[in-house]
Amino acid sequence: MPFATGVLPTVLPTVLPAALSAVLSAVLFLAPAGRPPASGPPPAPRHLPRSAPGAVPASAPGAVPASAPGAVSGVGAVPVGTLAAPYDRQPLHPTALFSVKAPHNAAAQEFSVSTTRISRVAVYLASTAATGRVTVQIRRDKADAASVLASRTVTLESLGGAGAGWLEFPLGADVTPGTTYHLYLQATTTESKTIAWYGTTTSVPGSLTSWNYDRPYWGGWHASPSSRLAFRVNPPDTDRCGETEPCYVPTSALAARTAGLLSNGTATEAVPPSFAVGAAYVDGSNVLTLPSGRRRYLPAGAQKSAVVPADDPGAQAQIAESRAWLAAGRVPGTTADRRAAAQRALLSMRALLQPNGAFAAAWSPPWEYSWPRDGAFAAVAFAATGHDEEAYRILRHDADTQRADGTWEARTKLDGSGPPDTRAWQLDGNGWVPWATWHWYRTAPAVDRDERLRLLYPMVGRAADHAAASLDADGLPPASPDYWELGTDAPNIGTAAPLLAGLNAAADLADRLGHAQDADRWALAAGRLSDGIAASFAPLGYPRTADGAHGRDSAAAFMAPPINRAPADLRAALDSTHRALLLPNGGLSPGNDPGFSWGSYAWTASTSFFALAWAHLGETGKAHGVLDWVLSKRNGLGELPETVNGSGHPSSVAPLGWTDALLLMTELALEGSPLPAPPLRAARAGAR
Repeated sequence: MPFATGVLPTVLPTVLPAALSAVLSAVLFLAPAGRPPASGPPPAPRHLPRSAPGAVPASAPGAVPASAPGAVSGVGAVPVGTLAAPYDRQPLHPTALFSVKAPHNAAAQEFSVSTTRISRVAVYLASTAATGRVTVQIRRDKADAASVLASRTVTLESLGGAGAGWLEFPLGADVTPGTTYHLYLQATTTESKTIAWYGTTTSVPGSLTSWNYDRPYWGGWHASPSSRLAFRVNPPDTDRCGETEPCYVPTSALAARTAGLLSNGTATEAVPPSFAVGAAYVDGSNVLTLPSGRRRYLPAGAQKSAVVPADDPGAQAQIAESRAWLAAGRVPGTTADRRAAAQRALLSMRALLQPNGAFAAAWSPPWEYSWPRDGAFAAVAFAATGHDEEAYRILRHDADTQRADGTWEARTKLDGSGPPDTRAWQLDGNGWVPWATWHWYRTAPAVDRDERLRLLYPMVGRAADHAAASLDADGLPPASPDYWELGTDAPNIGTAAPLLAGLNAAADLADRLGHAQDADRWALAAGRLSDGIAASFAPLGYPRTADGAHGRDSAAAFMAPPINRAPADLRAALDSTHRALLLPNGGLSPGNDPGFSWGSYAWTASTSFFALAWAHLGETGKAHGVLDWVLSKRNGLGELPETVNGSGHPSSVAPLGWTDALLLMTELALEGSPLPAPPLRAARAGAR
């Protein structure tokens, strides 16, 4: 049946879910320069679907025969070369033209080719139904099921459910050049939802007729002289989905802003979810293999990605370089799948690390900043896996961006020029950065590590002195914003625990460089803070705040190695905190403060805190269970997302550098190489 027939450039009509509009918006991210952006709301459709759901009745003209082939993948067959055809493609798809849902709807597009064999066809389809079948056929006569030359069916379930984009069907049909055939499309579903074939109402020179079958509306087949359906027959590699336009992408994938990263060492580019469908990273690299077999990568010195043949020398060189980088370090993992996840985490962290040492939390505008906290975990993970240069580069950037009073902004622009806004600074950075510096020093090459530490020592000293001076009479830091980036009205564990780690780390580093007075001063402060945590947080099970009024907090895990030496009562507190924060989707909320709700979203970093802690406490069964859940939420490119929504789908951004670092540190422990926590140092008698 017909939908709106007005021109609707790059915008989906309102009859489809709002989430699907992100599909075409995402196209703009990697589309060729010059494509106009979407503008203005779509007009309301003139005709809404009237057909009821259900199976195709045997009497329906042109119905898909019951013997149609079973479900197969919509991509993956061997592509054919470019064809000089009279009319074998119509790529424009701004409008939902015709419903193709049985029992009373179907559509067909006339075409002709100059070849004797058809191997693949593609249509631009959008579905709000999550279940059902979509069948495409090549027919001599659109209305005659007996004239079928080739047929292929896919299930919406195999495509990921409701979604939109170019849907490819591999099939085989011998044809006569120059003869007119019909590309026929029909779908079946038991849902009362829309399944539409897209196209355009603009003039397309040389195009053949589009046909709509709508028995209640037209009384049967109806030629549509003003409509042209979006289709491709025997698309060459350069015309395949995933090149400049998206393959069919499920709406569930659009919960995430990004799906992966391309990088050349000086620039980074995000891969939108709509361009990740059917794609896969070349092993050991940030180069993508597309459904066509061609590759997308970020060439050396470029700011924008390019699509090239699989044997392109530039892409091959980048693959070889990244594999050599991995080989120069260590890829942990207790299984092949875990090693693959760790490898992907390392490559993603490397892509997020900028030449100046700024470490982006993720690669989408609200995340394209450097947080001291995220960078600290990345530095530890880099150092622990043998990538000394990357770890040290982050720490040097920390030194360059430290404020005069020894603190850091909550986040800074990647060029190091300062904060992007007036977000309140967070004191926990004064713990995380010295802690990361200690971990870097522990693994750095002995030949010059003292000399390099001396360059960082002023930063460590300023941070530790400010942390020590912040402690009150109870030995606790002031109420301040924590890693939630929200203020609290009492001291919080998300600040106190990293400060304890940082003071212990600073004291040990001072000892190693022979600064005994500094070491004593910071060890005394660490002792006061440790006593304050034991008196105020421990009796309540290490809640979010010292007054116990703000619920549980996943930051309780910061009291465990490799951050801090675990107190004797921590294991029970971790168990009870995990139970309190566990969500129905299997992950954890950062906390359950009654004054703030995280909703149904699980945070992979907060969940991973417990895998890290339990792995380092020797509770490997619990650690494996948590890590298995986190890894089960990788997207199609193997990237770890920031959050997982209530439906269990990756959301927000992927990858998130913090979660990648936590994965690597946890795998090292499970593999038998746990990371230590900074030692407790007793101050000398009489030290002040």
